[in-house]
Amino acid sequence: MGTADVEAVWRIESARIVAALTRFTGDFGLAEDAAQEAVAEALVSWPVAAPANPAGWLMAAARRRAIDAIRRRTALRDRYALLAADPAVHDDIDPDRIDDDILALMFVSCHPVLSRDARVALTLRVVGGLSSEEIARAFLVPVPTVQARITRGKKTIAAAGVPFELPAAGERRERLGGVLSVLYVIFTEGSTATSGDHLLRPDLAYEAIRLTRTLAVLQPDEAEVHGLLALCELTAARFPARTAPDGSPILLEDQDRRRWDVPAIRRGLAALARAATRGLGPYGLQAAIAATHASAPSAEATDWDRIVVLYEALGRVAPSPVVALNRAVAVAMASGPAPALAIVDELIAADQLPGSHLVPTVRGELLVRLGRRPEARAELELAARLCANQRERSVLLRKVAALK
Repeated sequence: MGTADVEAVWRIESARIVAALTRFTGDFGLAEDAAQEAVAEALVSWPVAAPANPAGWLMAAARRRAIDAIRRRTALRDRYALLAADPAVHDDIDPDRIDDDILALMFVSCHPVLSRDARVALTLRVVGGLSSEEIARAFLVPVPTVQARITRGKKTIAAAGVPFELPAAGERRERLGGVLSVLYVIFTEGSTATSGDHLLRPDLAYEAIRLTRTLAVLQPDEAEVHGLLALCELTAARFPARTAPDGSPILLEDQDRRRWDVPAIRRGLAALARAATRGLGPYGLQAAIAATHASAPSAEATDWDRIVVLYEALGRVAPSPVVALNRAVAVAMASGPAPALAIVDELIAADQLPGSHLVPTVRGELLVRLGRRPEARAELELAARLCANQRERSVLLRKVAALK
């Protein structure tokens, strides 16, 4: 077995192993460190002698590392003695506790005491099983930056005395929102990269979908979990048609809808139906918008009036400048560019989304449709200067050139 085999087993089993170790040791940071040391040991040992039970081997190695670490801590000798003498440590993980352990691990990794960057890094590292190098590559940041976020996150959890347990029932719904927010951030960075020379980072988006599926299994009665899963599936279904062979973006109205991933659309619609049985929240409403696009045979045949209504509902339950801007785009398609421009100008007057390329992009497009070409060109030039993604910038510059 080689490096790829170790990585594959770790990706599948990491959450289970770290969750079990955290419950045994009561120390989230120690558990994660011990698990990583076990992976390093596997990289050396498995090519020489492949284990019959790779997951069990990793669990056993990580336990040994954890016990060794505890033994080295003078202040924790009593705990070491307890762990070393407890036969449960040497038994297989109780299958009845696995789900609760993994869910607790998600809540710890996304705890409100952590910064957003730390939540994202810990979730991908501890729950998703990604290495620091993979996370750094996905977010286009240096590896030491990711490692520092993970280290600070673990120290913060320890300093705050965050327990490894499921939140109380009254607190769980609120805390679940934080977990969903982290998964949404990971997915959106994968579906539309904020920087770099690639429009999409599919590996990151699909990892977010995998984690959201896991959460949907663990929290089957939470509508917004299924809403987020539906949104991710329906958005990812368009990935095959969103870029040309050279990597350049293809706008929604120009996409070959025959290339959309039909099984992903079906999974998304099924998740949306499940969410709708309990009422749609913000993620569910966004999924309903994505479903409207997915069901339309063309951009022209899209039910834009329905999309406007859905954005209005979304603006009431989760108001934000981005929602208002997206509503303006839908209004332009349903009723024309003039009323949409009024919405965008209200955002500008309120100094919403300062420094974002999205506002001048939309305003430029609306001005083109209104025949105000010099103003449109100025807006699109501004958008190109503000855009950090090379692929998106190239599209904007082509539009600027077409207005000369």
